[in-house]
Amino acid sequence: MTAYDVIVLAGGAAKRLGGADKPGVRVGGRALLDRVLAACDGAARTVVVGDRRATVRPVVWTREVPPGGGPLAALGAGLRLTTADHVLVLSADLPFLGPGTVDALLAAAVQPGGEGALCTDSDGRDQPLVAAYRAEPLRRELALIATEHGSLAGLPLRMLTAELDLARVDAGADAAFDCDTWDDIAAARARIREHGAVLDEWITSVKNELGIELDVDSGVLLDLARDAAHGVARPAAPLTTFLVGYAAARASVGAGPDEAAAAVAEASRKAAALALRWEAETAEAAEADESATSASEGGGAAGGAKPDRGREGTGTP
Repeated sequence: MTAYDVIVLAGGAAKRLGGADKPGVRVGGRALLDRVLAACDGAARTVVVGDRRATVRPVVWTREVPPGGGPLAALGAGLRLTTADHVLVLSADLPFLGPGTVDALLAAAVQPGGEGALCTDSDGRDQPLVAAYRAEPLRRELALIATEHGSLAGLPLRMLTAELDLARVDAGADAAFDCDTWDDIAAARARIREHGAVLDEWITSVKNELGIELDVDSGVLLDLARDAAHGVARPAAPLTTFLVGYAAARASVGAGPDEAAAAVAEASRKAAALALRWEAETAEAAEADESATSASEGGGAAGGAKPDRGREGTGTP
């Protein structure tokens, strides 16, 4: 995998959000900045240009000069603190950015002869803050622009990208979706609650909240919960999955993420098999009860004669 540093620009004024702290706005229970940081956790160094705040992982902080000097000034401030040959450049308001997009950008940026790669949005527009650049030409062009204009403050990013040979990466409709307005925030919050995405979003949020770095097959756990609820009792589902997690944790003390994931899978397999055996025994017991009831109602032990319940014990001849 290509070694890279990342610069996240998180110091804008957010005027269209009424001056709100945009990097700290939560989507799916996680701050926008933390969602971006999670997508690029393979970076050797992460530089965030903006005001300091609590983050999901350690970062290096800096500010552009002057504060509020715009994206080109912020990029220049961040670049001074990087050392890798390739630099990922991201805005802090990308709720749906994922590792797949990061990998695609880096793969395109290392192609011979090029100077980087940037995403295009669903309308085909370039997104220079969802991009990967070769550090050397990036530094060269920033220095030339600063020399020509006296500083980088207040200058648009297109002055930089127009001078670089950049590949284009179509990463889909969501990767470059950014949150500039409260309508954008509302749309992002609604989208992660759609049926096809909500479970993965929730699991990812829980893992980040608990500080867990573990990839497990959620389908296995869901099947286990279903089997426990159906074959035993509905409250058995959450209790069983809790016990599986506890058993897996005990079995993988000191192990890496792969071993821990394997421990979860093995504990789930054992518990699921138990639930199925329990269900089978319950079904057998139900069948036995039904047979006994049918035999009792159909004849009984005394020659198969059905007792006359209406006359029993009455003294009627």
